[in-house]
Amino acid sequence: MTAEPRVLSGRYRVDELIGRGGMASVYRGYDLTLGRVVAIKVLKRDLATDNAFRTRFRLEAQAASRMSHPAIVRVYDAGEDSETAPDGSVHPVPFIVMELVKGSLLKDIISAGPVPVTDAVRYVDGILEALEYSHRAGVVHRDIKPGNVMVTESGQVKVMDFGIARAVSDSSSTVAETTQILGTAAYFSPEQAKGEPVDGRADLYSTGVVLYELLSGRQPFRGESPVAVAYQHVSETPVAPSEINEAVPRSLDAVALRALAKDPFQRYQDAASFREALDATVDGKVPSKRQVGALTSELYGPNPRQAAETARSLRQLSTDTTMKRTQAGPPVAWIWGGVAVLAVLLISVLFWVLTIHPDNTVPSNARIVPDVTDMTYDKANQVLEGEDLLAYRVDEPSADVAQDNVIRTDPASGTSVAPGQQVKVYVSAGVQTAKIPPLEGLSEDAARAAVQDLGLSVGAVTPRNDPGLAAHTVISADPASGSEVPLGTVVNLVVATGNVTIVDYKGYTVDAAKAALESPTIGLTVQTQEDATCPATTPPTVTQQSLQPGDVPVHSTITLTFCSGPAS
Repeated sequence: MTAEPRVLSGRYRVDELIGRGGMASVYRGYDLTLGRVVAIKVLKRDLATDNAFRTRFRLEAQAASRMSHPAIVRVYDAGEDSETAPDGSVHPVPFIVMELVKGSLLKDIISAGPVPVTDAVRYVDGILEALEYSHRAGVVHRDIKPGNVMVTESGQVKVMDFGIARAVSDSSSTVAETTQILGTAAYFSPEQAKGEPVDGRADLYSTGVVLYELLSGRQPFRGESPVAVAYQHVSETPVAPSEINEAVPRSLDAVALRALAKDPFQRYQDAASFREALDATVDGKVPSKRQVGALTSELYGPNPRQAAETARSLRQLSTDTTMKRTQAGPPVAWIWGGVAVLAVLLISVLFWVLTIHPDNTVPSNARIVPDVTDMTYDKANQVLEGEDLLAYRVDEPSADVAQDNVIRTDPASGTSVAPGQQVKVYVSAGVQTAKIPPLEGLSEDAARAAVQDLGLSVGAVTPRNDPGLAAHTVISADPASGSEVPLGTVVNLVVATGNVTIVDYKGYTVDAAKAALESPTIGLTVQTQEDATCPATTPPTVTQQSLQPGDVPVHSTITLTFCSGPAS
């Protein structure tokens, strides 16, 4: 005899285990309310005991559930159940309910062998497509890695676990704890490794690591511990992928090296720019080996390999106690002469520091980005032109800034830049709205698609009996069809169950039972049947009914039996 399957929050049935990770176990599941197959991610107990984490996890999962994009694994719901341990203690069980995706993890595809360059570019483009959408929605993933990327059977890339990395990092006191929870530092950005605040450019760095691994077959930085790998992310220079795999075109060398820049301002500034650079490689724009070397020098410093070797040698000399001198030290006179020269230099520097006057003027070869926030775009453009800077307008929706006014700039105000540099000016397009289409009479799936295509999301789906509608047909929507609502608004649906409810009609007169069953609120077809084995009554009353009390399918036929035999 098998145990009853577990049901979370009275709604989600937990079926077989389909995956296990450092933070959670993933099960195939079934939504008993909506009747659909789902994936259920159940967090491990050591994470679930942290109240701060559970709160952050729920909020981040709710934020992720508002995102609807073909390249993102959809989050349907998040909740918390409880379980009782053998010792009688009760433990919380946070979980999230997601779209069930049939396919393979990208990490399994990588481990299976070399990935063709065209496939590598396609996979990374899919990741960037998801990030382009999520960053516009204000959601930074923070844990892009092959283990969080699915490739469906049709080749569609889907990114999952949005928000979980932030919930972990915001609830962890140190980088070491976060690293332990996330399992690997191989895909960390330098700013994550240093515990600094991150934005969307951290996701682009991690995507660069994934691109590098797809092209070369290994990660750019490897070490014996997460701390060693994190150190390399901050200070070491990656080898160009083509030096590991000769089949990689140098055009992709340039893209990968740019994505792995230590300084976020030297990377691609958004996912769209990264995708454009990938597209350019397909067009055959191949830099020379000298140009790739110059790019490496620009991003990581001149002759980085020699500098890294020198640093390693110095570290070895400073820690190796077995090395002995092979010649005598310098003459005493040289030592005192050197001391005298150093003393003179120190005195000169001290005098210069004490007498120098601070110069607050900006050098002629630099410009400071002015603060143009809340100005109209035309006014901001004039101000930037006055500073010898080039404005580039980017419109985006905003509920907080008036339409046509500046939200922010990139680089931000106060940043020192070169004359003539392009400054992205993000301008408010106002609150974008959509008109809810007619949903009544559509199937639930068709209504969901119509709502999501408009940039809205479906919220609660309430089942309701309706005698005239088939199962899963939309009865009404809230807000109502025709309403103008902001993008992202949640639309709640009332959906027909395909059933009506009947009671026990035994003892009713046949006429009364028939009138009730054929009424507009039930709408069944009634047939009557005589039973000559029992004496007739006046008026005839129902002794049996073919359908039992409770929910029955709409438009069903019910037979009512009554006595017709001779009176005793």
